[in-house]
Amino acid sequence: MGAAQLVAWFLAFAAAAGVVSAAGARPSEVAVGALFTYDSTIGHAARLAIELAVDDVNADGTVLSGTKLSLKSRDTNCSAFIGTVEALQLMEENVVAVIGPQSSGIGHVISHVANELHIPLLSFAATDPTLSALEYPYFLRTTISDYFQMNAVASIVDYYQWKRVTAIYVDDDYGRGGVSALGDALASKRAMISYKAAIPPNSNSDVISDILFTANMMESRVMVVHVNPDTGMRIFSAANELRMMATGYVWIVTDWLAAVLDSSASRDLKDMSHIRGLIVLRQHTPESDVKNEFISKWNTVAHNRSITSGLNSYSFYAYDSVWTVARAIDQFLNSGQQINFSTDPKLHDSNGSTLRLSTLKIFDGGEQMLQQLLLTNFTGVTGPVQFGSDGHLVRPAYDILNVGGSGYRLIGYWSNHSGLSVAAPEILYQKPPNTSAQQLYNVLWPGDSTTTPKGWVFRNNGKALRVGVPNKASFKDLVSSRGPGNVTGYCIDVFNAAIKLLPYPTPVQFVTIGDGTKNPSYIGIVQMVAANILDAAVGDFAIVRNGTAISEYTQPYVEAGLVIVAPVKQINPSAWAFLKPFTLEMWCVTGALFILVGIVVWLLEHRINEEFRGSPRQQVITIFWFSFSTMFTSHRENVLSTLGRFVLIIWLFVVLIINSSYTASLTSILTVQQLDTGITGLDSLISSSLPIGYQNGKFTKKYLIQELNIPVSRLVALNTIQEYADALNRGPKYGGVAAIVDEKPYIDIFLSYYCNFRIVGQQFTREGWGFAFQRDSPLAADMSTAILQLSESGQLQRIHDEWFTRPECASDDESQYSSSEAASEPSAPDADAIQRRPSGRSFKELLQFVDKKEEEIRMKMKRRSSDKDNQAAGSSDALSVTSAY
Repeated sequence: MGAAQLVAWFLAFAAAAGVVSAAGARPSEVAVGALFTYDSTIGHAARLAIELAVDDVNADGTVLSGTKLSLKSRDTNCSAFIGTVEALQLMEENVVAVIGPQSSGIGHVISHVANELHIPLLSFAATDPTLSALEYPYFLRTTISDYFQMNAVASIVDYYQWKRVTAIYVDDDYGRGGVSALGDALASKRAMISYKAAIPPNSNSDVISDILFTANMMESRVMVVHVNPDTGMRIFSAANELRMMATGYVWIVTDWLAAVLDSSASRDLKDMSHIRGLIVLRQHTPESDVKNEFISKWNTVAHNRSITSGLNSYSFYAYDSVWTVARAIDQFLNSGQQINFSTDPKLHDSNGSTLRLSTLKIFDGGEQMLQQLLLTNFTGVTGPVQFGSDGHLVRPAYDILNVGGSGYRLIGYWSNHSGLSVAAPEILYQKPPNTSAQQLYNVLWPGDSTTTPKGWVFRNNGKALRVGVPNKASFKDLVSSRGPGNVTGYCIDVFNAAIKLLPYPTPVQFVTIGDGTKNPSYIGIVQMVAANILDAAVGDFAIVRNGTAISEYTQPYVEAGLVIVAPVKQINPSAWAFLKPFTLEMWCVTGALFILVGIVVWLLEHRINEEFRGSPRQQVITIFWFSFSTMFTSHRENVLSTLGRFVLIIWLFVVLIINSSYTASLTSILTVQQLDTGITGLDSLISSSLPIGYQNGKFTKKYLIQELNIPVSRLVALNTIQEYADALNRGPKYGGVAAIVDEKPYIDIFLSYYCNFRIVGQQFTREGWGFAFQRDSPLAADMSTAILQLSESGQLQRIHDEWFTRPECASDDESQYSSSEAASEPSAPDADAIQRRPSGRSFKELLQFVDKKEEEIRMKMKRRSSDKDNQAAGSSDALSVTSAY
């Protein structure tokens, strides 16, 4: 090869190489922005963590090889306005991504700018759940969303079986978003936020004290605090002055307090008595060599720079955020993408404007950079750094801490994989999901108590419990109103007795519902409780399905169920009632069969059996005697022939059937046929077309229609006991009803006044009466405990006996017995007749005479006849003697 050819080849190669280099050239420097508040609890630790991360990235040859990562930071100064301005100025620097913002409020504003300029935001501290909306596609959260933190709080509330909490929060995007997520999480656990104490941003101590004072008037003693780290500690100082850090209170604090405790120097935590007993959440970061190495490096640099604040969990996420951006940029460049910015024609300065909007440029590769960020997958100081399909970091978990006198201790963990546990989440993630075995270590509660607080007391705002009571037209023994606030009755006495057993004073204000002329709607009263018009409903309220869906019932204090009552027709059986079971034809056929069987057996036996022989008269008597005595198996004649025995066995079986049928028919005639309407139970009630009565206002009507499919046209509403009796006495023919369906306690009271009616069939529902409270009200559980105490002590039965002591109608047997006695008792005019009756001695002689044998009677009669002859002869002699004188 000649020199000229060599030079030509070299120039061609250089030109080709230049083209390739120009096409795939990597920039020497890439700018990344950072937005946070320098002078803040989170900002102090995050600033150093971000700087260390940038240094580590630039020192690592495996990431961004040949390209330097340049950091451009801006101080948002804890101001949404200043933060927004600083963010706009930062984006003028042609940054490809922004680490931040720290504030959720700034995040909402800057996310719209990021959408327009296609610049991804990676926030390590903005935890407002609403930032995860589809409205903000360029917002990525590189920390754990408060959505998961509030689920952790709800799990703690559910673990200790609390039902109501007071939410204390800062009234900004961060606070409102977190409390909204808390309400949803509690609802899934059948709990709720009973009061929201919103604290305006930058409030002073006096404002905070007033807000806490109002919150302390409420019934909940479970306080969930979700505020900013830099102002939150003033809440506990105010609460301590209000004696809200005493025994009986519960304080659950979100992760902001853990950041304060971790960042505070030891000298700042000498006196922690005013926060003893708090439960605090903190983002969980698993132990690893990478984490320990970072902590060591951070402490060394902080010591050299005389940084007094400590390291908190947010600084871990800030450090990993830088690495996330660096790896995404590296993948972006490796794919052949170029970092270019273009002018947005929609952004231009108006005449005379100095905002310089035209300096804001669109990142052309923003969409590709966003996709590379979403594909991030590496292990950092916080553990696995990977985004799920929902845009959240995978494996969210929290440490659960309990604050003591000079520090805090770990009492468990929470993760969305296994809920509450005492085992580290990274261990449980290796196993199948299991949220059934929830567990935490023992807690030291406020007031240095080791007993789990009830979490609820009766509200201390001076308001009495608004108790709705039905003002009924009937059954006044159960509930009765004698004027405003003056109510009596069995149900009221049970309620008052239970209220006295509560461990806290509970003033009560009774509110009567209804005008007393007709029964009010019971479900309507329960709906008033659900709508917070009333606090409770007390009376004869059945625990039914549509009521439990909107309210909370206590333990039943009365067992109840639906029964049917119908009129009974009093039938005095005649002397010939025993003939009614069989018809005349049946009696004739039965008699003929008896004679026929007697003749057949006589034909088979009289030739070989002496007992069937004799004179024709004796054999005829034997035929009739044998056949009819088989009815009672009392025949004395032995059957000797095999064929005769076979006939006798068949006949005895037929006799058994006849006897059984006769007995059953006679019993039915004397009992069932006494029912006037023919309704004997639920089946006959449904199949008939007769009108049915029910108590107005109760659930009975809905049950009959929906459950038993009885037409509305058959139902008649009744209000009073007198209306019950009148409707049953008139019957269907005269505008009344055939039967009444009502709960058994009502029917028992009704039957104690009216004895000519009876319960027919069996009770066909099972429910009880209870007091209704608002949904998930702790009062319902406490009242249930009180009712059980009343039952166990016997006081519940004593209250029942005090109200229901009137004699009820006697049973059928007792009535008949009493009637017999009454009939046998003589009246005064018959006294003389009684004296004229034979004495007891004469009756005894009569019995002795009947008991004597025939021969004795004949001999006695002969003696009496001879005595009379002797007396007659003596009389004749006497007359002769007299005549002689």
